[in-house]
Amino acid sequence: MSKSQEARPKRRKPETKNFCLRLTDDEKRLLLERAGRVPLGTFIRNAALGEEVQSKRRASRKPAVDETALARVLAALGGSRLSSNLNQLAKAVNIGALPVTPETETEIADACAAVIAMRRDLLLALGLTGGERP
Repeated sequence: MSKSQEARPKRRKPETKNFCLRLTDDEKRLLLERAGRVPLGTFIRNAALGEEVQSKRRASRKPAVDETALARVLAALGGSRLSSNLNQLAKAVNIGALPVTPETETEIADACAAVIAMRRDLLLALGLTGGERP
């Protein structure tokens, strides 16, 4: 080593400690939107300490995954006979054998509500609000 290298003290980054912050899904989604391309931890630290936020994140970012919402959708799909039931309904309609009763209308409305709920959960899991096309 040269004398100039020995004379310079090594600069170390300050040691950091973990800090846990509990957020709702909506709160986390809002912070991710506000952070943009800045890592969420950096964004929160800079916002809390009043420092300038600088983007160090690459342009592409994987969407946040809401594992609870995905689990609900997968459980609902796994426990349903949706494809089979829809196929049977289509067949009955095509041959004119599907009577339209209040009970049938209620069941169809319930099925539609279930599909809408699954769509909402999938959009939530993908980090979309519903206006975007997945």
